[in-house]
Amino acid sequence: METTKKSKSKSGAKEAAVLKAYREYVLKEGKQPTSVFAFCQQLGIPEEEFYKHFASFEALERAIWQNFISTTRQKLEEDESYAGFSSREKILAFYFTLAEMLKSDRSFVLHQLKGWKNPGTMPTFLKGFKASFDEWIKGVVAMGVQSGEIAKRPYLDERYYMLFWLHLMFILQFWSHDESANFEKTDAAIEKSVNLAFDLIGKGILDNAIDFGKFLYQTAKN
Repeated sequence: METTKKSKSKSGAKEAAVLKAYREYVLKEGKQPTSVFAFCQQLGIPEEEFYKHFASFEALERAIWQNFISTTRQKLEEDESYAGFSSREKILAFYFTLAEMLKSDRSFVLHQLKGWKNPGTMPTFLKGFKASFDEWIKGVVAMGVQSGEIAKRPYLDERYYMLFWLHLMFILQFWSHDESANFEKTDAAIEKSVNLAFDLIGKGILDNAIDFGKFLYQTAKN
């Protein structure tokens, strides 16, 4: 048992080293390495070591983004009070935690988002990120429907999670363009847009719609 734990820990450390080296390479060179072989030579590891963890650079990038979701969920679940949150509170906590965590990888995140030229297509690096988010948000929405916090509507309540994916993309894009100190405007956008979202899928909309519209208008002016 102890040997197995040590082996997993060693493997995890090697994987983390590969991920870190890849981020640094992309940020310094502005592109992917020319090949796995060249990357491993520069890193000083045999090529087979890379393939123990990732099948390709694309798989590596998916792992980076998927880890953003899994780490966010882990942080939330470590908070004893999280289990008692309403659906609205859980989503707010998720977005705030994710935004805070992305700060440490902002340069890499911005580099990848800049390469996303067509909003109508799903970039490969976001596929695992979306799958993990969908899994989490479906549970939160189901809890909200059961408690009555989210309105149960035929054919719509099963698709609410799709709206929250679009919502998350809005927040990610807003954060990527936010130049305010400590990303305070992103925090405001999260709070206002989540309140609006719950008015749309719950009861009442007008007040928060006007408030959020004013916020976006004022942000565009500055």
